[in-house]
Amino acid sequence: MSDRPRLWMRHESRTGERRAPLVPEDAARLVAQGVEITVEEAPQRAFPLADYVAAGCRTAPSGSWTEAPRDHYVLGLKELPDEPDHLAHRHIYFGHAYKGQTGARELLGRFTSAGGALLDLEYLTDEDGRRLAAFGYWAGYVGAALAVLHHRGLLDAPLQPLDRAALDARLAAPRSPATERALVIGALGRSGRGACDALETAGITPTRWDVAETRDLDRTALLDHDILVNTVLTTRPVPPFLTSADLDAPERRLSLIADVTCDVTSECNVLPVYDEITDWEHPVRRLRAGARPADLIAIDNLPSLLPVESSRAFSAELYPELLRLNDSGTAWERALLAFETALATDLKGSTRAR
Repeated sequence: MSDRPRLWMRHESRTGERRAPLVPEDAARLVAQGVEITVEEAPQRAFPLADYVAAGCRTAPSGSWTEAPRDHYVLGLKELPDEPDHLAHRHIYFGHAYKGQTGARELLGRFTSAGGALLDLEYLTDEDGRRLAAFGYWAGYVGAALAVLHHRGLLDAPLQPLDRAALDARLAAPRSPATERALVIGALGRSGRGACDALETAGITPTRWDVAETRDLDRTALLDHDILVNTVLTTRPVPPFLTSADLDAPERRLSLIADVTCDVTSECNVLPVYDEITDWEHPVRRLRAGARPADLIAIDNLPSLLPVESSRAFSAELYPELLRLNDSGTAWERALLAFETALATDLKGSTRAR
């Protein structure tokens, strides 16, 4: 077995991000097996720094990962701050940089300029391409829950993190019998299962679509629902599930779209009806006004609203993979190959553009 990896878990710079990719209990398990872990101070993190200290981790000031030894893997979740311009470490987080998203080329350039690498958690997969660690279930759960609450006039902004018991209590609050018709696309996946569970908690039996139904999509049936929850994240362009023309269709019943995937700036976006995500301050955007409004919820860090539950579930899946970071023949090599392929593709694109 190769040497144990050295991890540096960074502070999340995004306001309101309280999740952690590694929770104290799993950090303790790694430390017990010889993994060295440094955890940055992060007052907004849902897990106290003292719990990581008790687990045997070292501590460091927020943002000090830039000075970490080069042999450390920098572990995070969401986007890096804009500085420094040059990234020399191996970073583990959700980079969103391989499908032509806004800012992707600039981010990849920051890695190539200093010899660093991105091990994107989205591409940490088994040999069959299935993701090994994901927040999908909780993303789907929260996305569908917010859709129901908004549809019932119960969604308050700005959004605040809470626990599942509190969220479920709001979903199941006494009301007249539910009449909402809800459709979940991608219902058999992690996110889809979470979305369906939230809808069931709210007293709604959802229509469940997956690959078979989207292969020959019944657009009339889609538009005949009140709520659409999209949980499909594709890596190649496919015909869109919904278009702007559909929102103007006279037969449209659909009034609320919850896009869990938020793949808005990618050519792989299956819901090209909006060009900007929503956020905690303004979770809902109106796409169509008038007598038949159409609203959108497209928040790209939905599991952050349930930071404890979602972090524990994700950490439990990531923990065994972190033990194998320095081993050969692992999912990390596939993640590195995805990074190198993205670099080569970007370089070819840059060459053609000249």
